[in-house]
Amino acid sequence: MIRLQHLIGLPVIEVGAGKQVGHVKDAWFNEHWQLDGIILDAGRRFLSAMKAVLCREVLVFGDDAVLIMNESSVSRMETAIVQRSFHTGVIRLKDLPVVTAYGEQLGRVSDVYFDELQGTQIVGYELTDGFIADLMEGRKWLPAPLDADAVMLGENVIIVPAGSEANLEPVAVSDLNIGRNEP
Repeated sequence: MIRLQHLIGLPVIEVGAGKQVGHVKDAWFNEHWQLDGIILDAGRRFLSAMKAVLCREVLVFGDDAVLIMNESSVSRMETAIVQRSFHTGVIRLKDLPVVTAYGEQLGRVSDVYFDELQGTQIVGYELTDGFIADLMEGRKWLPAPLDADAVMLGENVIIVPAGSEANLEPVAVSDLNIGRNEP
C-alpha cells in the first residue's frame, strides 16, 4: 500500500537515461477521486503551467524514487486543468472533513492510501483530529467502502456511509513515519 504523503518530495527518474527530471510536488485526481497523475516541482519557468506525469506513464512508485519510462512522459499542463489535488489544487483532499451520513465528523484527511495492484482508486484515509489529539490518541485509519458510490467526495467535505465509525482503526506510530506499512 502506498501513502500519498510518502510520495511528496521523492525524485522522479526516467529510466531511459537514468536522469532525474524533478521531484513529486503533489498528486491530482479525476472527478471520481482516482489518482490521475503526479505534479512535479516546476521551477520558475512554469508560472502558468506545471510539469506533470500521468499515472499510466509511471513504471514504479518506489520507496525512494518514482520511475518513469523516459523524459517524454513529463508533459506541460495548465494549472487551471487540475481541479482536484492532494494539497495544492482548487479542491484539496488534504484536511477535508470526513462526516458520516448521520452528520458525525470522524476527522480530517491527513493522508490517503492507494494500492498499485488495485489501480489508482483510494483504498483508505488516514484521519486526524488535530495535533494534540494525534499525540494523545493517535490518528485513525478508515478503509474506503467497497462500494465507491457510497462515498460522496465533495468540494468541502467527504460523506461516508452511516456506521463507518465502526470501521475506524488506530494507526500505529510507526505508520506515521514509514511510507509502506499496512495500517
